[in-house]
Amino acid sequence: MKEEGKNYCDTSKVYIAPITKDVAKEIIVKKHYTHAWTACRYALGIFYKMDESNALGEDNKLIGCLVYGFPVGARAATSISDLLTKDNVLELTRLYCDDGYGSNIESYAMGQSFKWFRENDKAIKALISYADNGQEHLGGIYQATNWIYTGLSSAEKRMFVDGKELHRRTLYDKYGTSSIPKLEELGLVITFKKQLGKHRYFQFT
Repeated sequence: MKEEGKNYCDTSKVYIAPITKDVAKEIIVKKHYTHAWTACRYALGIFYKMDESNALGEDNKLIGCLVYGFPVGARAATSISDLLTKDNVLELTRLYCDDGYGSNIESYAMGQSFKWFRENDKAIKALISYADNGQEHLGGIYQATNWIYTGLSSAEKRMFVDGKELHRRTLYDKYGTSSIPKLEELGLVITFKKQLGKHRYFQFT
């Protein structure tokens, strides 16, 4: 049910399609609140169909993206179902969309990504995502798209490299290693901070 006073997107103008990891990385590093790249199996662009073509004759605009990667945890798949393997599950690691296109555009794009997996990768049976409790995110967008809430994940340490928070899985892309001694040999300052558990959700595709 639509709420009075909210500006909703024209879903007839919104669609998703695969984009390159380089394009997705540029969007995430520049615009996502983490400003950090992450594991990526699929990068799906969020496009908006414009009323008029631009100077290049293009009538659509890339306004955001969804990034899905294989979960890091060895038991991520079986924590959902014993019938699932690591090849059956992806994690929504990043979601970003420009402002000004309607309050529901992210949830609509997310829902379209479920449909995309059903049509393009039938091996994917379930999706996992986390709302960062440390950023006071409760997962409203997951609730709006009918994800199943499983509670808080275990607390873990947050790692900072030269004062910038990075997940271990992003270190290979940036430095070619996740080994703390090797990172320190590169002259990097590594510090840790206790992290609150994150709100965990999953969705069957």
